[in-house]
Amino acid sequence: MNDKYRKRGVLLVGHGAIPTDYPRELVTKLKTLEARRRASGTEPTPEETDLDRRIRRWPRTPHTDPYQAGFEALAAHLSTRLHGERFAMAYNEFCAPTVEEALQEMIEAGITTITVVPSMLTPGGSHSEIEIPESLNRLRARFPHVEIRYAWPFDLPAVATMLASQLQRFDS
Repeated sequence: MNDKYRKRGVLLVGHGAIPTDYPRELVTKLKTLEARRRASGTEPTPEETDLDRRIRRWPRTPHTDPYQAGFEALAAHLSTRLHGERFAMAYNEFCAPTVEEALQEMIEAGITTITVVPSMLTPGGSHSEIEIPESLNRLRARFPHVEIRYAWPFDLPAVATMLASQLQRFDS
């Protein structure tokens, strides 16, 4: 497809957090099932899928999920810098929408080039280096006509510059 006809979008992916009012025993059960699945290399059980869906759909407020509130604030700042490109947010775990849900929605809206950027900045994490790429690979196979780019890894000198700038704000 000619590049001038491609519709572009950006998907910002955050980690996600457990709401403070979510039942702890359900978190423990979900994490136990996830660990068993990873150890055995099998697909998620219906119980794990249901528990994952329940925690992601749990009602949230800035008080019960300050991470989500902060991530949404970051997303609002980023979206104003994208020159009109379609923008969406997703979470790797605990919150909705999932990476796959958000990407599928963008694709259904006609977006043909999607750049996915995680909010996790440093290398070595399983979310940014394993889980998100696995989700993107599944989607590339389902939607071969869509270009899905992964803006990873971050340029560490640029991240260091940002952190140094932050330190200067507090060095007075």
